[in-house]
This record gives sequence, C-alpha cells and structure tokens, in this order.
Amino acid sequence: MLETAIIGAGPYGLSIAAHFRRRGISFRIFGRPMDSWLNHMPKGMMLKSDGFASNIYDPESEFTLEHFCAQRGIEYCDAGIPVRLETFSAYGLAFREQILPDLEDKLVVGLDRALEGFVLRLENGETVAARRVVVSVGITHFEYVPDNLAHLPPEFLSHSFRHANPEAFKGRSVVVIGGGASAIDLAVALHESGADVQLVARQSALKFHSTPTGKPRSRWQQIRHPKSGLGPGLRSRFFSDAPMLFHHLPERLRLKAVERTLGPSAGWFVKDRMSRIPCLLGHTPQSADVQDGKVRLHLRAVDGGERDIFTEHVIAATGYKVDLGRVPFLDTEIRSQIKTAGGAPVLSSTFESSVPGIYFAGLASANSFGPVMRFAFGAGFAARRLTEAMVKARVRKPASVPVRSVATTTK
Repeated sequence: MLETAIIGAGPYGLSIAAHFRRRGISFRIFGRPMDSWLNHMPKGMMLKSDGFASNIYDPESEFTLEHFCAQRGIEYCDAGIPVRLETFSAYGLAFREQILPDLEDKLVVGLDRALEGFVLRLENGETVAARRVVVSVGITHFEYVPDNLAHLPPEFLSHSFRHANPEAFKGRSVVVIGGGASAIDLAVALHESGADVQLVARQSALKFHSTPTGKPRSRWQQIRHPKSGLGPGLRSRFFSDAPMLFHHLPERLRLKAVERTLGPSAGWFVKDRMSRIPCLLGHTPQSADVQDGKVRLHLRAVDGGERDIFTEHVIAATGYKVDLGRVPFLDTEIRSQIKTAGGAPVLSSTFESSVPGIYFAGLASANSFGPVMRFAFGAGFAARRLTEAMVKARVRKPASVPVRSVATTTK
C-alpha cells in the first residue's frame, strides 16, 4: 500500500512532495500543476510577496525563484522588484519538471475509507490505496460570494477566481466588488483590456503596500519593523516565523488573528494604474436583481445613504472561506467526522485532522498555524513539519477501522 497520497499540485503540494522524496517517503501526487496561478489569476498581474518570499521549497533550496530567474535571464531581486504572475507560474512548472517529473496530472474525484487507510478514485477510473492523505488544494473550491449576490444567474455574476482572461469583457460594463488585491488587480486588468469597469468597496479608502525607497534602513527601523515573509513589522514577523507558537494560542485568539491580520491591500506597483478607475468607496451591496438585461446593485454608504448602479456583469472579488462541504471528493462520512472551527479543519501540531491519516495544508490550515498559510511562504514550514510527521508515522502500524464497503459507498 502507498504510504501517502498528496492531493493538489500548487506551491504547497509541490514543496511537500519534494521533501517527501528526499526522505524516501513513498508517495504519489495528483493534480493540475500550478492550476490556480495559470488558470485563475488575471494575466499581467504581479505578486504582492517579495521575491525571497515567493519560493517553492525543496529540502536543499537548490531550485529557488532566484535560481530559476538566473537560468532564464529574468530580472530578480529579493525585494523591490515585483514578481510577475507569468514568472511565478513558469517557475512552478519548471520545479515540477526538474524535481517532480512523475507528478500525475489527474484529478481526484473521490476519497473513501479503506480497512487500512483510504482509497482515492481518480478521474480516469483508477483507484489508489494509501495509508495517509495530504489535502493541499489551496484556494480551489473555496470562493466566497456574499449571500445577497449569490442568487444572481451565472451570466450576471461570477467570482474573481473565474477570470484569468480579462479581455473577455472588452467593451462590456463590469462592477468589481471588493477592496483587496484580487479586486484591485482584476479591476486594473479589466480596464487595460478595454472593459468599462467600476470598483465598489466597503472600505472608505483603498490600501496599498508602501513603495520601496531603496535606501538602507537604520538599525532602529530594522528592529521596529523587521523584514518578514509577510511584510515588515513585528506582528508579521511573528506570524511568518512562528507558526508553531501560533498553534499553541487559544482557538479564539487564533481565529480572530487570521480574520483580522493582513487585511485587504494591494501591491504598491498598481496604485498609479488604479487611480484611473472609477471607485465607489464606503459602499456595500445590500441587494441585487436583474432588470432589462442588466444587474441593478442596491448599495448603502457608510453614512446611511443609498443608491443604485447598473452593470452588465458583477464580479465578486470577495475572497475565500474554507468550507469542507464544498470539497467535492471528500466522502460525506469522512467530512462529518472532521472537526472544524471557523469552517476550517482543526489540526494537530503535525497538520493531522481529527480523522487519523488525513492531513490538510495551505489555506485550510490557516486557522491552526496562522496567516502565513495563506501565502506561498508558509509552504516551507508545512513541508518540513509534515515530512517529520510522516517519517514517524510510517514506523507505526495503522489501526484497522471498520468501514462500509467502498463498492457500496454512495455520493
């Protein structure tokens, strides 16, 4: 029986698999490599993370983003030069080719219990038995759309996750809902592709990261605002460098920190481009309906004022919320046995859920290990921690669990 199956082939899945390989852990990894970055981010965008915080992690750090850029003649700097989406996506594919050439570009469509572990069903009909499973699906399945918009038909409403090609809206009117990086990056891409775009956000002002000055920082500045994989500041340094300490905080504090830390903001490099786009700030959608082939959005301002605007299409750039009920391959019985908090699985210090043998990494682990798990920078810690857990787990014989026959399992 296979020791471990990894579901997902983004920065977390790739990093975990690279570490498993180095330690001789038997595994297979399934998924579309770098799918979210290739097919669900607007073309032309740039990452908020600095270059040094945008790596995919192999144990010896032999194939960093810096190494990849040097090989391809791409301009790179640890900080100060934005990383282009196309560069990061190509880097992920090159990482796969160089370090994990046997990655299987197949989707998992079912995950069921077996007598000793689990059975995965693949889209091609193949079944795979594994003692343990690492679920690393990133933001896939977790798009969040507010209830007061979700009833709109799909021809009038979509989530930003669905729009890698903004040119599809050329010549059309579009309203983007949201004030974070996803909303701002997409609004800029739509505008520059010829769409008539307007941004609506509940914030009274949009936030952007500080523009790098290039000047050396004083010793006091380095102490007061230390650099980290999540940006400058003592809080960011704690969240990026101490996920195990974060794990030991009371659950109530952890959930509040994940919800409130590193709120909506965009990269400094889109601030000027965003200044050309009409914005309705301090407004929140209250309701929406379709009238004469257009969406009527009813908005309420922070001062209590109300107004309607009309558009051909609404894009909800309203972020992501983990909800295991939306993961289609999870068996209903397994899902019901996974303890959750704030919608996300409650994880042990080794990323294991309340169902022994099922582990979660990436966004789904943020409530347990902190905001760093929402970014590629957290993949290094997750890969190291999971690898040590698997090394210890493979010396223990897994317990047999009474289960229903896989052949009679209903979905």
